[in-house]
Amino acid sequence: MISISCRVEIGEMGFSFVPFAILILAFSSSFLNIAWAETEQQHLPISILNSPILKESIAKQINENPEAGWEAAINPRFSNFTVAQFKRLLGVKKSSRRELTSTPVITHPKSLKLPKNFDARTAWSQCITIGRILDQGHCGSCWAFGAVESLQDRFCIHFDVNVTLSVNDLLACCGFLCGFGCDGGEPLYAWRYLSHHGVVSEECDPYFDQTGCAHPGCEPSYPTPKCVKKCVSGNLLWKKSKHYTVKAYKVKSNPYDIMAEVFKNGPVEVAFTVYEDFAHYKSGVYKHITGDALGGHAVKLIGWGTSDDGEDYWLLANQWNRSWGDDGYFKIKRGTNECGIEGDITAGLPSSKNLIREVTDMDANSDVSF
Repeated sequence: MISISCRVEIGEMGFSFVPFAILILAFSSSFLNIAWAETEQQHLPISILNSPILKESIAKQINENPEAGWEAAINPRFSNFTVAQFKRLLGVKKSSRRELTSTPVITHPKSLKLPKNFDARTAWSQCITIGRILDQGHCGSCWAFGAVESLQDRFCIHFDVNVTLSVNDLLACCGFLCGFGCDGGEPLYAWRYLSHHGVVSEECDPYFDQTGCAHPGCEPSYPTPKCVKKCVSGNLLWKKSKHYTVKAYKVKSNPYDIMAEVFKNGPVEVAFTVYEDFAHYKSGVYKHITGDALGGHAVKLIGWGTSDDGEDYWLLANQWNRSWGDDGYFKIKRGTNECGIEGDITAGLPSSKNLIREVTDMDANSDVSF
């Protein structure tokens, strides 16, 4: 049985029922986030912001350190990026203390027996979305990717439905309720939006930047796409294509509860602090070695394990395409809250709303022969 601890405040009423209150909260939160972003930007001198994010000196320092535990490389994904351009990808904004204290926190019974190694890709091999590696392009939309990717995996795990959901819908249509679109957003608000407003399929509303943008001279950042609320395919209806969560919640910040949540319900969205050296990650179990803190990033946590060297780790899927890291994935030290990785876990259970209609439509449109 799952136990939930919650202190109810104004945020618990939801977006749909208290629009004015949410507007005030969103404005207050946005103001705080702008101040936080500006403060973080100011602590780095212009000379560093305009320098390349990838540095041979950083890679060498890590690779020559026998205690590092991971391999660094000059990843092609960021070969043309400055530090300032890289920072724009780190789109996680901090939730207010009021919002955090009004959100359910999930814990799990200690009687649950968890495996020493777990990989959601093999545990639910029928769910093809779990192993997808995407590319957020030049947009700080990590907060939306982490939420949508985790939710679509959970639809397959709980309802045996392989559905690809639209990051673009959440990014474009959540608006100020989530934050600033390509300039960053809050994972908790994203999951709350999915609960009240849902998200359409990828087929209905594809991501606005399908290929990423890494060639020399490429535009360093994109504006947030417009919310059109209309499927690109004339055969699909916007509202009928919506998929929902039952409720947004946080997972208690300890390794056991995080593992239990993933083991029982599927991948979760996690947020953590990114340092300069993380851009150089190639393989192994990451831990921060050198470089400044650049911002908050959100990804999908899909498992855990222990390396051959005895290092406990989390297994995560990033959205910087397969040329970055270990074929798009990375491992990070588990059990010590490395870079805050265990301190901000957000999720929600998939809702059956619209699913019966969707399955019926699929059956009606399929060709059946005996």
